[in-house]
Amino acid sequence: MKKLPIGIQSFKSIREDNYYYVDKTPFVKKLVDNGKYFFLSRPRRFGKSLFVDTLKQAFLGNKQLFEGLYLEKNWDWSVKYPVIHIDFGGGVVKDSQDLKEWIIRQLKHHKLIYNLEMEETNNIRFMFNDLIFNLYNTYKNPVVVLVDEYDKPILDKIEDQQKVIEIREVLKDFYSVLKTAEPYLKFVFLTGVSRFSKVSIFSGLNQLQDITISPNFATICGYTQSELETIFADRLEGIDLEKLKYWYNGYNWLGDKVYNPFDILLFFSEKIFRPFWFETGTPTFLVKLFYKNKYYLPNLENLEADEGIISNLDIDNVKVENILFQSGYLTIKDTYTLGDEIYYLLSYPNFEVRTSFNKAFLNYIDRVGLSYRPESQIYRSLAENNLDKLKETLYSFFASIPNDWYRRNDLDSYEGFYASVVYALFTGSGLNTKAEDTTNIGKIDLTVFYQDRAYIIEFKVVDKEAENKALSQIKEKKYYEKYVGSCREIYLIGIEFSKEKRNIVYFECEKV
Repeated sequence: MKKLPIGIQSFKSIREDNYYYVDKTPFVKKLVDNGKYFFLSRPRRFGKSLFVDTLKQAFLGNKQLFEGLYLEKNWDWSVKYPVIHIDFGGGVVKDSQDLKEWIIRQLKHHKLIYNLEMEETNNIRFMFNDLIFNLYNTYKNPVVVLVDEYDKPILDKIEDQQKVIEIREVLKDFYSVLKTAEPYLKFVFLTGVSRFSKVSIFSGLNQLQDITISPNFATICGYTQSELETIFADRLEGIDLEKLKYWYNGYNWLGDKVYNPFDILLFFSEKIFRPFWFETGTPTFLVKLFYKNKYYLPNLENLEADEGIISNLDIDNVKVENILFQSGYLTIKDTYTLGDEIYYLLSYPNFEVRTSFNKAFLNYIDRVGLSYRPESQIYRSLAENNLDKLKETLYSFFASIPNDWYRRNDLDSYEGFYASVVYALFTGSGLNTKAEDTTNIGKIDLTVFYQDRAYIIEFKVVDKEAENKALSQIKEKKYYEKYVGSCREIYLIGIEFSKEKRNIVYFECEKV
C-alpha cells in the first residue's frame, strides 16, 4: 500500500515519497486554456494548498513530477516561468502591522530565491510591483502569481471589526498590484475559504474569474466517489461504502458530490468513524453569531439562498448564511430559477457536519450540575422507546442553564431558542431528524426516526403556564398520516415551553 498524505501539501513530496495522489492535473490545463486571473473558494483542509503547489510545479517546468499523470503529455514543458507563491496559511496575523511584516518577509524570500538585485523598501505595494517587474526582465518570461489562503488574515480577526478593516486596507493595497502589473503576468490564482466582495478586497481587479461554483471546476478539490473507489481501492476492503458516503460525502459546487480529503485520509488511518474535519476547528465565532442574531437553527435543513448569499461576504455586514456556506457547514443541495434569477437550496453536506455542528451549538450553552451528555441520553431514550426518560432529559437540560446565561446572551426575545435547542439535541445525538417536515396541510416542527419508529414533535412557546395545545394540533392536522404505512410505530409528542419559567411546562405523548 502507498502512504496516506495526511497533512502533506507538497506536490513534490507526494510524487516522490510514494503517497496516494488523486490526479487533479487536468484542471491545471483547463485553467490555463480558459483565462489568466482566477479565484477559488473551498472550505479549510480541502486540498487547496496542494493544488496551488501543483500549479507551481507545473509552471516551474518540473516535468519529472508529472510522470504518468494527465499533464505529462498535455503541457508545454519547454517553457518555464518564474513563480511568486504567497501563503497566508501559517500563523495568526495579530494586526495590520504584523500583516505588512509577514508580506515583506515573503517577498524578500522570493528576492533571495531568484537572486535579484532590488531597491530596499518597506512599502508592500512598491516591493510587490518591483518583484514582478524584476522577474519578468531577468527571466524574459511573464510571471505566475499564486496566493494561498488570501483571506486568512481577515478571518483571524473577524470578531474585531476595527482590526479587520485595517487588515482589509493592507490587502487591498497589496492586491491592487495585480491589475497594474497585468502586462508582466502569465497567470494569477488565489484561494481562500471566504469569497469577500471584490469591492472590499480586490479593488479594481474586475478581471478576476471566480470558479467557486463553476460546474467545470466543481471537483477541482475533494474526492469524487469514482476517485475514491479507484485510487484507494486497496484501502476499501471490509469498508461499508454506504456508511462512508453517509458520514463524509455530499459537498457540492454544482457538479459531482465530493468527499473532504482530510476526512477520508484520517478514516483510512484510524479505521473508525469520527468527525475528523470538524474537530480541527470548532466554529466558535459562527455559533456566537447564531445567538447574537437569534437564528432559528432548524432552518439550516433547507435554507433558500440567492446569488448574494452564495457569492460575496461583506466585511461590514457579516451574514450567518454567507459563512456557513463558504466555510463548508452548508452545501448546495439543489438549484431553481425564478424569472432570470438563480436560487440555491442549501443544507448540511453529510452526517458528520450535521451532527457536529448541532453539538457545537449546544456546547456554547452554560450548564450547571449536568453530569452527563444530554445527546447520549436523548439517543438512549428513543432506542429504549422510553418517552418518560426523554421528558426527564429535556427538563433536566433546560433546568441546568443558569438564568444569568440568558441575560448575558440577550435571549429573552429569542422565541426560537427552545425549538432550536431541542432540534440540536435530537440532531446532535446522531438520530435521523427532519425539521419543518412538510405535509399536505402544514409543517411538522420536527420528525425523529429510530429504526422503524417515527416521532412527530410539535413545539409551542407560552408566556407562563401550559396551554395544552401542542399535542392537539398534531392530532387535528393529522400530521402522522404522512408516515402511516412506512413506519411500524408512530408517536405524537407535544411540548410547550414557558418563557417565564424557562423550561418545559407541558409534555404529552400518544401512540397512533
